[in-house]
Amino acid sequence: MTTYIILSRVHPEVLKEPKEFKQLTERVSKKILNDCPDVVWKESFGTLGRFDIVDIIESDDPKQIAKAAMILSTMGHETTETLTAIPWKEFLVNY
Repeated sequence: MTTYIILSRVHPEVLKEPKEFKQLTERVSKKILNDCPDVVWKESFGTLGRFDIVDIIESDDPKQIAKAAMILSTMGHETTETLTAIPWKEFLVNY
């Protein structure tokens, strides 16, 4: 499976209170689980910096990754950037 990293920024005007963030993420997660069955969610991190969330996911179907990113953008009110990640040892083999 190919590993992808999705970097997200949540639009600040979407939430009136921080506690709403948990409810929003639960709705978005359920939608992705239902609509993107070929996506395996490995880990998510909240970050302090340019991005609010870093998600590490896997799939053999790039269309499913695109769909998950679109759900994050529309339902989650996030701006996303998606990266393909190659394990370091595999990356070094090519150089």
